[in-house]
Amino acid sequence: MFSRTLASILVPLGLGVAWLAAGCAVGPDYHPPQTTMPAAWSGPAPAALAQPSPAAANLARWWKGFGDPTLSSLVDRAVRSNLDVRQAQARIVQSRAARGVAVAGLGPNAGLNAGFTRARTPGGGPKPINNLFEAGLDASWEIDVFGGLRRNVEAATADLQAAREDLRNTLVTLTAEVALDYIQLRGFQQEIAIAQQNLVAQRHTADLTRAKQQRGLVGGLDVANADALVATTAAAIPVLQTSAQQTIYSLSVLLAREPGALLKELSPSADIPAAPPQVPVGVPSDLLRQRPDIRQTEAQVHAATARIGVATAALFPTFTLSGSAGFQGARINQWFDWQDRLWSFGPSASWTFFNSGANLWGIEVQDALTQQAMLTYRQTVLTAMQDVENALVASANEQEHRKLLMQAVAANQKAVALSMQLYAQGQTDFLNVLVAEQSLYASQNALVQSTTSVSTDLVALYKALGGGWTQADGAEPPPSRVPFGGVLNQISGGVIAKPEAPSKPVN
Repeated sequence: MFSRTLASILVPLGLGVAWLAAGCAVGPDYHPPQTTMPAAWSGPAPAALAQPSPAAANLARWWKGFGDPTLSSLVDRAVRSNLDVRQAQARIVQSRAARGVAVAGLGPNAGLNAGFTRARTPGGGPKPINNLFEAGLDASWEIDVFGGLRRNVEAATADLQAAREDLRNTLVTLTAEVALDYIQLRGFQQEIAIAQQNLVAQRHTADLTRAKQQRGLVGGLDVANADALVATTAAAIPVLQTSAQQTIYSLSVLLAREPGALLKELSPSADIPAAPPQVPVGVPSDLLRQRPDIRQTEAQVHAATARIGVATAALFPTFTLSGSAGFQGARINQWFDWQDRLWSFGPSASWTFFNSGANLWGIEVQDALTQQAMLTYRQTVLTAMQDVENALVASANEQEHRKLLMQAVAANQKAVALSMQLYAQGQTDFLNVLVAEQSLYASQNALVQSTTSVSTDLVALYKALGGGWTQADGAEPPPSRVPFGGVLNQISGGVIAKPEAPSKPVN
């Protein structure tokens, strides 16, 4: 009954105080950073790349545009099992729990106590030794008059948002790394195939030269040059095989598996994934919404701004509503007698009005941290723009480079065929054959590398644009089931839940 009496006093007063306190909070209110973005990209964007908006294609699942089922499977498996992703998920759980701790500071505290004391009073008397049995309920509620607790919740909410963006940024990096490794693996395998094809042709030329030497038609120099070309081409194959196998190891680790787990699956050679015909480049302002690292640094600015309010609240008094109720008696069989009841209730205040400037310095610290967070945000925006510009110019120029290499390969193939025909007829010396075969192998190898670069440059562009995540990708761990969370939100009049929604950057 006394607990109900105490609750009937504390709850209405607490609700009234919470309603009153919801109207004000010391410290600066957060406003999204004002960021000036150019209207368009300065780098080249040919028609194959340019699209007016990222909505024209699916940035979140950009790897599917390469049309490679193996690549899509690797990315999907990596998202489910990658250890960096799981660490980022654990950081979300941590941030969510930290926010729960901050929210709990807005609510009341209550506890039960019971005890027995046996004491002797000085001076003797008729009953010098007495027993005391106690049991009761103590409750307190700090009244957030100046908003320090609510600012702490706001900061914790921004930290949670930053953790979510960190997970999304991890997904962006992971999907790009898987695609880059996979494309490079296929590129190494194609280089191995080109080397083996040229090795067969060069060995045929060496055999032909050796046969001509036996007939006295050519000297030993031609044979030596032919054998040297064969050995040089053969020597490149083990190096390429090493690179291919190490890339498979990297892919396996990205999937949180032992290095050799994917050897059987990925060792067979396959074509380099073809670049999709269109890429959703969009406009620079899209980065503020799409790049998780920008969104993460903005949330960090929000958290730092809110903590200025937490530090500022330390300058003001704290008010607490407290009460207790229980029983107290001298004999255990009369412990809970009605006449032995007791209760107390009352507000209290405390104010540390002088601590040698420690609180003022605390505000200065938080202000400096906010300035650092703001500068980090601006640097992140500039770096993001640079990433896109670099990817645009690299992709556009690499496509032109590849077109020219295709022409070079076609010309070198004709040169090899013609030189071999003339050499077999004795109408040209071996040097022309040697040069033609060297040029053909070099141009074919360069074409494979360029084809690889065309695809990897597009992957870099997707990464720079912030592709690889979506709000509904299911990568975030489910929320914890915390008792009374809904009650606290209702008591605060929505103040607790309000900062949960991420703020929208202002262009």
